Amino acid sequence: MNRPLTSLTLLALLAAPAHAAPPPTVPADLHLGGPAFRALAADSYARAGLKGTFEDWLTTAYARQGVKLEGQATLGAALEARRAHLKGLKGAAHDQLALDTAAWAHRFVKASIPRFSLERGYEFAATLQSGERQCLLQSTIIAALLQRAGLDAGLVMVWKSQTGQESNLGHVTSVLRLPGGDVQVDASEPTPLARHQGLLARVDGAWRFVTPAFQGDRMTAYARADGGGRVPSAGLGFLSLAYLRSQYDYYRAERTVGGVLGTGTGRSTPQGLKTSETLLRRALSEEPRNALAASVLGTTLRKEGQNEAARTQYRAAATLYAAQGHTPAGMQANLKWADTTGRFPDLPAPILALLTRSAH
Repeated sequence: MNRPLTSLTLLALLAAPAHAAPPPTVPADLHLGGPAFRALAADSYARAGLKGTFEDWLTTAYARQGVKLEGQATLGAALEARRAHLKGLKGAAHDQLALDTAAWAHRFVKASIPRFSLERGYEFAATLQSGERQCLLQSTIIAALLQRAGLDAGLVMVWKSQTGQESNLGHVTSVLRLPGGDVQVDASEPTPLARHQGLLARVDGAWRFVTPAFQGDRMTAYARADGGGRVPSAGLGFLSLAYLRSQYDYYRAERTVGGVLGTGTGRSTPQGLKTSETLLRRALSEEPRNALAASVLGTTLRKEGQNEAARTQYRAAATLYAAQGHTPAGMQANLKWADTTGRFPDLPAPILALLTRSAH
């Protein structure tokens, strides 16, 4: 029987202490019913003032479905039955059932949480309040379902889409590991398996930008974006719990009303920017190597008029990106601004803008 988390356990999982050293990069154990998954969901529910648990909501959503996994009436029983079924198979039969399980999880999430929302969908609470999801939340749920079924699954960041379009780590997807290679399971797509062309995950003990090599839908190897070599699929590690906690707080900061993106108001406000700053600092206390959070903190400080702090923060973020093997175009532009304003701090803004466009 699954036991509820004590308040002490929740605090241990969700507190954001200052780390003497960066947190470990061990892939997150997110299995449905486990303490990490429960803590992430409970934090979201607490922020929204909701009672109950996300697992109860998910179990109810499963009960409403017409087609049952392994013919089981409850979600927990279905996943345990699928785990036992998978354990009894080997080779191609095992891999096919694993892929079928991933396809089921993809359908289940899309049917249970029908709307996609960048503004609210990162919160577990949004599923209950508005039936909304976003890439981080949906990928966490898919990984939790697959792990509970006994499969090796986790999350990675995406910096290059299926069409090769680059972003500043603008997407998250779940990944299922199979003996013949990894597959991306992405509920943002109409079909279960995706082929995003650039990922960020753990390689050689650190977070690295990598480019997967595909055979069909399977990623059989990864090339480090910094030219540091090629690693087999088994050499890629999924995001850690610390990184995921950091990323949830990053999205809260990004989508704060009146915050760094001006969400809800069409413009940034002093109060919204301060909230974004607080959440971004929390995200970096949870995972100091979250380069995206470090970069956007620089932008937040810049919008607050803290130009010297913004320049320092942009340079720190650029150091993280360089260490991880790739610097997105937006970060290059921010660093260019930081270097130019640092050399000519007293020039009027229009002149600085001209210098920023022409510098280097």
